[in-house]
Amino acid sequence: MANTKRQLFQKRRMRVRSKLRKVNAGRVRLSVHRSNKNISVQLIDDVQGKTLASASTLEKDLGVVGKNNLEAATKVGAAIAERAKKAGVEEAYFDRGGFLFHGRVKALADAAREGGLKI
Repeated sequence: MANTKRQLFQKRRMRVRSKLRKVNAGRVRLSVHRSNKNISVQLIDDVQGKTLASASTLEKDLGVVGKNNLEAATKVGAAIAERAKKAGVEEAYFDRGGFLFHGRVKALADAAREGGLKI
């Protein structure tokens, strides 16, 4: 029986997340979601089950509402790095979900690193 694209994505996401959990116990997770129209990122503390900070292209103050390109991903990455500093987070592990580390996801991670967040 053939798997659908969605099932393959879910399997890849869970495989990535379970491997990262084993290696990065106790650290905050930087979780990325990319859709066709937007990109969003959250800093999640899995121990407490709380979101510490978030950034998205849906926010009007970033100036990239409804855009999902490299420029928008870079701005979101810089914003999450700044908000992480305010929340007192210096280190996080990068959870790309089921997305490939390429293009917009990579641009977001690079911008977060340049902003001072250790990923």
